[in-house]
Amino acid sequence: MTGSTPPFPPPGSRPEVERLKGYSAPLEGRRGLLRLDFNENTLGPSPKVVAAIRTFPEELIAVYPEYDGLREAFITNLEASKEGLLHPLTSEQVGVFNGVDAAIHAVIHAYGAPGDTLLTTSPTFGYYAPCAAMQGMALEAIPHGMPGFVVPLDALRAALERKPRILMLCNPNNPTGARLAADQVLALAASAPDTLVVVDELYEAFTGDSVLPSVDFQTQANVLVLRSLAKTAGLAGLRLGFSIGHPGVVDRVGRVTGPYDVNSLAVAAAFAALEDQAYTNNYVSEVLRARDWIVLEMTRSRVVFHCDGGNYLLVWPERPADEVEQALRSRGILVRSMTGKPQLHGSLRVSIGTPEQMQRFWRAYSSICV
Repeated sequence: MTGSTPPFPPPGSRPEVERLKGYSAPLEGRRGLLRLDFNENTLGPSPKVVAAIRTFPEELIAVYPEYDGLREAFITNLEASKEGLLHPLTSEQVGVFNGVDAAIHAVIHAYGAPGDTLLTTSPTFGYYAPCAAMQGMALEAIPHGMPGFVVPLDALRAALERKPRILMLCNPNNPTGARLAADQVLALAASAPDTLVVVDELYEAFTGDSVLPSVDFQTQANVLVLRSLAKTAGLAGLRLGFSIGHPGVVDRVGRVTGPYDVNSLAVAAAFAALEDQAYTNNYVSEVLRARDWIVLEMTRSRVVFHCDGGNYLLVWPERPADEVEQALRSRGILVRSMTGKPQLHGSLRVSIGTPEQMQRFWRAYSSICV
């Protein structure tokens, strides 16, 4: 028999995946530039983290990771924070993930089913929507109130009466910085016991609105909090996130993750970062100082901008946002264009680094736009 096998298409996936447009972000060409595009720590981790990685025993590279003591170290770190914890936590109340992105995916995988509703606000973190779509969930995204990107609290209350399966609250919200006080979040959860209320607190350190100091997971078992060491402690490249909640919720979410999803280097780095909270606190203080400075400069120059919670702001240049984004890149500074995004079109999201870094950004931005 002669000739070649005729080509045939690859096998199809689930209908939900066939319809899905995946979440994506630029992953290449960012080295050596001032990274003000993805809300990362702009200085890098504690020297103790670097030392822990450099001295990592080579024989452990061939061994599956172990997590003994990591959850306890995380709890100790929370208890030692300035807010403290009103209700003590146990290790069974903490889940460990390969970044908070993996935690979000696991939560929706564990609790979402085709036809269920995921409730959130709009605009918000872009990964919630594709995770919901993977499960065949319906997405209800309530727009923030304008002007000022006000959290639509009344609309959320009304939507919760329809018993959505999951409420995802990014608090403070990325990219608008809008936020709710802890008592407002817990009141929403109390009004909807059949809804899992997931509070994404990746940027909490820059606002202090965490529910953790006051929530009692035994009486509010439908609350799950997500935290990370990426934005503050500088471990974004190692991927490590935590969930905190009722042991039953943490257990169910853990059932849909792999047993060794978090690698050993990330674990070693996490121990070192948690032991050097002073370094993280100092970095956060620098960001807050820089935020005050850049807000004052933009106000003086009558630039149209919005800055609330988080280590980021939105600015509307008079020139096209994509054009300004490229002009800044040519000067070695990365920001993120919000072109085409509802309520954000025409703006740039700018991460806030140290005072020196923001001065560099402002000089470049002023030469282009002001």
